[in-house]
Amino acid sequence: MSSIFTLSIVQSALELGLIYSLVALALFISFSILNIADLSTDGCFTLGCAVGAMVTLAGHPVLALFAAMFAGVCSGYITAFLQTKLGIESILAGIIVNTGLYTINIAVMAGSSTVNLFNFDTLFSLAKDKIGGSFSKIIVALVIVILIAIFLAWFLGTRLGLSIRATGNNPDMVKASSINPGFMITVGLCVANALTGLSGALLAQYQKSCDINLGTGMVTIALASLIIGESLIGKGSVLRRIFGVVLGSCLYRFIVAIALRLNVPAEALKLVSAIIVAVAIALPYIKKQVAFEKQKSAAMKKRREGK
Repeated sequence: MSSIFTLSIVQSALELGLIYSLVALALFISFSILNIADLSTDGCFTLGCAVGAMVTLAGHPVLALFAAMFAGVCSGYITAFLQTKLGIESILAGIIVNTGLYTINIAVMAGSSTVNLFNFDTLFSLAKDKIGGSFSKIIVALVIVILIAIFLAWFLGTRLGLSIRATGNNPDMVKASSINPGFMITVGLCVANALTGLSGALLAQYQKSCDINLGTGMVTIALASLIIGESLIGKGSVLRRIFGVVLGSCLYRFIVAIALRLNVPAEALKLVSAIIVAVAIALPYIKKQVAFEKQKSAAMKKRREGK
């Protein structure tokens, strides 16, 4: 067991878990709060990765994060526009945007399918020079995630944030309260996709490369992290739920790291992700069924003892 949980594996799982938690937080906004299945996440993640990589190549690693977030906002706006202005279902709108982003991402990467950043400064390499030590990457990722978590907790507590939360719960009531649900959906998706773009840019700088297929399956990974976190933490305050999402993302990366350590083939990781999502979603139902069976058996036992 000690050979599985080495310091390097734990450190890598934490680093990637924190980076990917931003995508899980994006799904927390779109899926949990707005009740929208945004399938543009895969393409938007690659978009953030591509924009972040190209701006980093230009010598601006910090500006790359903001550029990737802006690109994510544009992607979220288009997805919301298709839904709110053209009446396209959210799932179809996400698929359309995700399909179109493939061409956009290739164009951003100057027609290439990969971009390398090995000889260029990144946020992580700059932090290593300033901070030093082997934990500089974790510190950078943790600081960014904490700032985003504080911002989200504050934003969702504002009047605009409360209106977005109300739109996900009951859009008819929101409309009756003279609040434009279309505008709320647009703002929510723009914020969510900005986080997805930021995560993609961070990953590009973390691994010093960008690939056109990097975002494939990102919805599954983020959904697994989201559901694991919600299953462990449960409902509660916004800040508690945000903490649960981040925790779920880190735990998911631990599970993947253990699977790799146990010599699970790399091509089987998508299947592992699908199984994790299925188990995490089914877990509350299984718990209810087990509790029901216990109550049923206890009632039958009392009945037999009464006779």
